[in-house]
Amino acid sequence: MGNPVAMFEIVSTDPDRLGRFYGELFGWTVNADPAWGGYGLVDTHSEPGPLMGGIGPSYQPGDTGVKFYVGVDDLGAWLGKAEGLGASRLVEPTDLPEGFGSFAMFADPDGNTVGLWAGPTGGS
Repeated sequence: MGNPVAMFEIVSTDPDRLGRFYGELFGWTVNADPAWGGYGLVDTHSEPGPLMGGIGPSYQPGDTGVKFYVGVDDLGAWLGKAEGLGASRLVEPTDLPEGFGSFAMFADPDGNTVGLWAGPTGGS
């Protein structure tokens, strides 16, 4: 049995702004604690379940780093919502081969790359 991903972290020069961004976009709650220097614990309000992951090559200088994908039902609608909150569209909704679903990507207001995922039964 492998080790599951237990936490993600987003480091920002303006963590309050990004906390508001992800709260409005995905309904997450961020509880910043002044005693921890403003570090906020995130509650995604999601059910436990399996988490897919992968390791891939770098395609250009500067594209390495941590990325995560959030499951959504409509890639285009969620990309639009992210853009409305200050994100930039990076990858249009794209179908993956062999029925693996589809994905899209955006850069959050700090430039962090974030993926959206619609599984095999999701929409694009």
